[in-house]
Amino acid sequence: MSAMDTDEVSVVLPASSTTSGLSLSLHPLPILNISEHLTRLKLQKNDPSPFVLGALLGTQNGREVEIVNTFELATEGDEDTVDHGFLVSRRDQYKQVFPSLEFIGWYTVAPKPTSRHIALHEQFTGYCSTPLLLVLQPPYAAVGADINGQSLPFKAYEPTVEIKDRASRSVFVEAPYNIETGEAERIAVDWTARGGGSGTSLESHLQTQRSAVAMLHERILLLVKYVVDVVAGTTKKDHDVLRSLAALVASLPASENKAFREEFNTEYEDVQLTAFLSSLTKSTNILNDLVDKHLVLTADRGERGGGARRRMGGRQGGMPDWSDRLHG
Repeated sequence: MSAMDTDEVSVVLPASSTTSGLSLSLHPLPILNISEHLTRLKLQKNDPSPFVLGALLGTQNGREVEIVNTFELATEGDEDTVDHGFLVSRRDQYKQVFPSLEFIGWYTVAPKPTSRHIALHEQFTGYCSTPLLLVLQPPYAAVGADINGQSLPFKAYEPTVEIKDRASRSVFVEAPYNIETGEAERIAVDWTARGGGSGTSLESHLQTQRSAVAMLHERILLLVKYVVDVVAGTTKKDHDVLRSLAALVASLPASENKAFREEFNTEYEDVQLTAFLSSLTKSTNILNDLVDKHLVLTADRGERGGGARRRMGGRQGGMPDWSDRLHG
């Protein structure tokens, strides 16, 4: 959003006074779409803080919400009036392709929600009873901002009503979210992060393996940091996460006992020996082919040399002996 007055009354309730009961999941595609939308508008309008507005598509089952996709929205006249005809048209088009996705909210770019966002928010209540707001915070506003250990510059808000001094007003309450990714999404995001570059199949395979190992390493470091923070008391305990970690550790094979080490060394030596024998067999075949070619070449030369000698001998033997004739 454009610059707002920073001294106006906050429209976001503090986390200490109320919390959201939503179970919100955010997929990678909306993150990429919103980031691309902001970057494109910056370049098109040559404006470091352009007005960004879009719709959120997803599924909702009770208090469980998933944000799966997005599309851009248009405005009429000023930037505070939504083009509802365009919204309905685009929503119906997406509905034909993705029947399970519903309009569940909208997104924008701003340091924090303000009264202007409240006015915009009321225009979406006709499409969803409680539309969510997903805000991409600019880099200068996202520094130091962290919710539940998340480093993404996104914050989600759920609308609610605050009653104070016998007066009510529409406000937002911050809703924590989790990143939800499927196998296909991981592959697509990894391919996008690598630029979709082309290369040999071996290079692509090795690059995929390297990325998988790097991702696994990052996640292990994240889990270790979480456990260290829980032990230090700087992070709130989540018993579900701790039980999952305990189950994961228990499922790992015991890799430090003597029997495992001996079996590992035996398998490693067998693999190395197989590779050595394969290389030796290949070298032997190459040497055998070289010897055969050498023998064929040597035999051809020998046959040509012997024939020449025989032909020379025949001519010498057929010459008349004139000395005997003279003496006779």
